[in-house]
Amino acid sequence: MSVMKEFREFAMRGNVIDLAVGVIIGGAFGKIVDSVVKDIIMPLVNFILGGSVDFSNKFIVLRAPADYTGPQTYDALSKAGATLLGWGNFLTILINFILLAFVIFWMIKLMNRAKARFEREAPPPAPAAPPEEVALLREIRDLLKR
Repeated sequence: MSVMKEFREFAMRGNVIDLAVGVIIGGAFGKIVDSVVKDIIMPLVNFILGGSVDFSNKFIVLRAPADYTGPQTYDALSKAGATLLGWGNFLTILINFILLAFVIFWMIKLMNRAKARFEREAPPPAPAAPPEEVALLREIRDLLKR
């Protein structure tokens, strides 16, 4: 039964719960960034470049099956067993990462700024009273000095 008690104590520590919350929020935030890249940034890139640029379907065929005559798409070639260098998918994931890092950087910067402002506005905490033993020892010391 002590193993269960130890596990419960471990699981209820603040750091473990904070980590779990961070992972859950990070997963949801990753989906938001994927949507921003796919639905907002890539259409703007397509508009600027004057055509439809789908990076997720950009690849280089390193080795294709000899008898393959199907469509030359990433999914079809992958299913056929071709060896592909999917640089477009990597580029899309890299853009997602850069955007995610940039947004997190600004979020932390703003949170630190708000925290610093809050700490400046809050009055400093009153010094804690010394323990009773220390107060008694000081009284004795003062009495002995007389």
